[in-house]
Amino acid sequence: MAARHESVTGYREPGADMPDKAIRLQRSDPAAAAPRRPVMLAIAGDSAAGKTTLTRGIVAALGADRATAICVDDYHRYDRQERRDVPFTVLDPDCNYIEIIEQHLQLLALGRPILKPVYDHSTGRLVRPVLVEPRDFVIVEGLLPLHTKLARACFDITVYLDPPEEIRRKWKLQRDCAERGYTREQVLSELDRREPDSAAYIRPQRQWADICIRFAPAVGHGTPDGTPLSAEILLRPTVHHPDLSGVLTDDDRRTLHLKLIRDGDRRPVDALHVHGYAPREDARIAEKAIWGQLSMDAPLPETLGVLADGRRSEPLAIAQLLLVWHLYEALT
Repeated sequence: MAARHESVTGYREPGADMPDKAIRLQRSDPAAAAPRRPVMLAIAGDSAAGKTTLTRGIVAALGADRATAICVDDYHRYDRQERRDVPFTVLDPDCNYIEIIEQHLQLLALGRPILKPVYDHSTGRLVRPVLVEPRDFVIVEGLLPLHTKLARACFDITVYLDPPEEIRRKWKLQRDCAERGYTREQVLSELDRREPDSAAYIRPQRQWADICIRFAPAVGHGTPDGTPLSAEILLRPTVHHPDLSGVLTDDDRRTLHLKLIRDGDRRPVDALHVHGYAPREDARIAEKAIWGQLSMDAPLPETLGVLADGRRSEPLAIAQLLLVWHLYEALT
């Protein structure tokens, strides 16, 4: 009897001998245009360093139709209950799917969609994954986006948030107690437990950042309660930065000034100081001057500088604006 895929004349149907896994599926047309590669921005920092607040204003300024934001903290291996039985904290790479983070960052950098895991911070559970499709800009924030060489290679611009430790601890206490159901004692205990991992894995990422941002009170300048924190923005020569010569006039020194300092590695770096106590009208002049360098038809976004509680911070607005400038500049 003739075989199923072969006639008595010897004619063989196409694919007759081909195992299932070797069947040639119709793939995308190789002649078709490849997806446009998005501009990738990483924002790294310790827990409660301000990453989400910084990201939220950038996405709002770019427009949700043009910006995709993800958090790599969604790639935890264990939920909150399971972590009670493991010997490391979420800051340790072994507590995260680092290889999948690398794979997904590569796909996003190539303009490809991913099926991203989701960690629900309010419940501490790993929930249903979501489809993420990259738009013109992809902002990736979290604890470990710059931990590996392969991950770093996916980004056009890299940022590290570096608030003073006493301020970060205050922010974490406020957030975790108000939003995540922890007691004050639990938060303080977890901060102490995480400190060795923070020193080993989080803070070393600072060396790989093109821009380091620190929000803190202005040194040597007494300010009343409620004054927004000032910002020190280190602009490393690893990327091209906007020309601030038209902004840094003598009249604007009470708003911001630039000085050359030595970084932690003793290398010279430009430090842009943005004063939280400066009048808003003066800060707006500086913001409009930076925005004007982009030759944008749209007005300066009003979403910049908005804190989680609705208050406005001009140093935050200028930090976000500089990053928006970098994203648009990298897109052209």
